[in-house]
Amino acid sequence: MSLLLQLAGLFGKLSLLAVGGVNSTLPQIARDVVTDHHWLTAAQFSQLFAIANATPGPNLTIATMIGEHMAGVTGGLVATLAIILPAGLLVLVVSKVWDRYRENRWRRIIQAALLPITAGLVLAAAGILIRQADTGVLTALITLVTGGLTWRSRLHPLWLLGGGTLLGLLFV
Repeated sequence: MSLLLQLAGLFGKLSLLAVGGVNSTLPQIARDVVTDHHWLTAAQFSQLFAIANATPGPNLTIATMIGEHMAGVTGGLVATLAIILPAGLLVLVVSKVWDRYRENRWRRIIQAALLPITAGLVLAAAGILIRQADTGVLTALITLVTGGLTWRSRLHPLWLLGGGTLLGLLFV
């Protein structure tokens, strides 16, 4: 199977599983591209994820970056379309039914159930990224301090990103 078809298949499948956004599928993306296909190393995956999140735009940029890394601009386009189109088409179909039953109890139950599921998936993604990015005591310490500051302060995340980058450049 060609690389472009593999990219389309992978991100098309993940598009339908991305409850709450692409970040909820990061553990599976990492497993597929690092462990199963060996397209990227764990460090490369973490770096692409960091770059994708530093750029403005939606969190699906990680798919674009992986596709571009593997197969150039065409790969980036294929991965981007594959992560957008299946879920987008499903949303168009389901939204008509979803809106029709907006007052029903089952709809409120489903919406309430999706919140903890999404939170769990995003936390699993954070765990994967922490394990891949923290290559030593200093990087683990930077992660802990950044997490604590994010939780307890009102510092803008870009300040934390810049501070972590500076510490990494100086000491790693």
